[in-house]
Amino acid sequence: MEKIDIEASKNEDHNKLAVSDLHKRLVKVYQGGGEKHTAKHKAKGKMTARERIDVLLDKGAPRIEIGAFAADGMYKDHGGCPSAGVVVVIGYVSKRQCIVVANDATVKAGAWFPMTGKKNLRAQEIAMENRLPIIYLVDSAGVFLPMQDEIFPDKEHFGRIFRNNAVMSSMGITQIAAVMGSCVAGGAYLPIMSDEALIVEKTGSIFLAGSYLVKAAIGEDIDNETLGGATTHSQISGVTDYQCKDDADCLKKIRAIMDKLGKPKDAGFSREKPAPPKADEKEIYGILPDERAKPYDMRELIARLVDGSEFTEYKQGYGQSILTGYARIDGWAVGIVANQRKVVKSKKGEMQFGGVIYSDSADKATRFIANCNQKNIPLVFLQDVTGFMVGSRSEHGGIIKDGAKMVNAVSNSVVPKFTVVVGNSYGAGNYAMCGKAYDPRLIVGWPSANVAVMGGDQAAKVLLQIEVAALKGRGEEITKEREEEILGRIRAKYHESTSPYYAAARLWLDAVIDPLETRTWISMGIEAASQSPATREFNMGVLQT
Repeated sequence: MEKIDIEASKNEDHNKLAVSDLHKRLVKVYQGGGEKHTAKHKAKGKMTARERIDVLLDKGAPRIEIGAFAADGMYKDHGGCPSAGVVVVIGYVSKRQCIVVANDATVKAGAWFPMTGKKNLRAQEIAMENRLPIIYLVDSAGVFLPMQDEIFPDKEHFGRIFRNNAVMSSMGITQIAAVMGSCVAGGAYLPIMSDEALIVEKTGSIFLAGSYLVKAAIGEDIDNETLGGATTHSQISGVTDYQCKDDADCLKKIRAIMDKLGKPKDAGFSREKPAPPKADEKEIYGILPDERAKPYDMRELIARLVDGSEFTEYKQGYGQSILTGYARIDGWAVGIVANQRKVVKSKKGEMQFGGVIYSDSADKATRFIANCNQKNIPLVFLQDVTGFMVGSRSEHGGIIKDGAKMVNAVSNSVVPKFTVVVGNSYGAGNYAMCGKAYDPRLIVGWPSANVAVMGGDQAAKVLLQIEVAALKGRGEEITKEREEEILGRIRAKYHESTSPYYAAARLWLDAVIDPLETRTWISMGIEAASQSPATREFNMGVLQT
């Protein structure tokens, strides 16, 4: 017992430090462009992007932020771009769940970097998948010109935003745009392609070309306010629908508009009265190992995530390297597919290593996913997977065929899917357990997450062999000390690229979260998904049996 307590204490210290580091990183991100640019922004009588969101959203209601770490550590040559220069939050406005997209003009005047475009498209994707109303708080100088070739012309670039505006309008998804600062060139189309547009006096402006460009192009002398300010577009051109005195007035009008929306559709997911887990949620910190290779019982984590700690396990004694079963999270019925990290012995006496997917586990998961689709139950994937089992025994047993069935089921699932990367997320295991490529409605990672094609030690050794062979091929003599130096450098670089923050910077994860926030993310995600009934039947197509 004493040994267990010591181990739990070590785990708790490690994980709490990781969560503390997460919060420190977030504090830095929340500063946006920094004190100097924030002061300059406020001197114009404007709120910051996060202040605008705080005023807009219902007080005391839950919220989750998408992509807070987007572009983290990227664009260093251009001074960085915290949160990709745009803040995206799912929350409640006048008691209606919606997604808010607010340009942060303290970051390069709200200019669009490549990751800004990707993050905006992710916000629109969430809105379209879930039929969520979307509110744009516009304050942007347009495309960041030094990187225009990476943001302007391609399918997943800037222009896709306006295409999505049109598609969402045809789908009946409410779009409200508030012009609270600059809105220039191609960016001017976003608010006007929304259902309703508001503009703030003196600070808001919309034009295809500003006064300097107009002067250069056609020789006309005109100031920006007369060219495309609030009075011009609200009283002369008719481009905007509401003229607002200031930011506060604008946000108040948006709340009034949202208050009148009709009720959303209902996808029919089961929800009962929410209940907290019986087991203490904070014990997650002591259960999750301080090293990724150490085994643990995933059932212990599940007991601290689900209502009443009640988990009805499906095929408990079969395919034990994956756990499947039914539970409730914040009252919502869910089907859980989780990698079991505990080493287990099957009824046949065969050992199954933690985090590895075997043929029987893949078969079980496939059947369970099909059951959840038949019963209209959302799926939650808890990832801590090192991949599929390899070797002659697995190959002869058809591991590729069984793995393909599982991937097929995940791909064709019509109920909403939510993915939490608890620990490892390696190779094809990432795919089978509903990684980003498999359209989870939301995908988050804990600070303990690792996303990579393979584990760090294996990858580093493979890369070492390649580099040493290349050096020897050039006639260099490689000593043991030089080999260790090369291996250390490779490990450090590989470790950095597998961290959850690296993944979140590139939006492979929607967020890095404290494990104690997991229930909120899943609950709000299912609530969003409940507004969008499935439009097709579950069908797995052709399978190798």
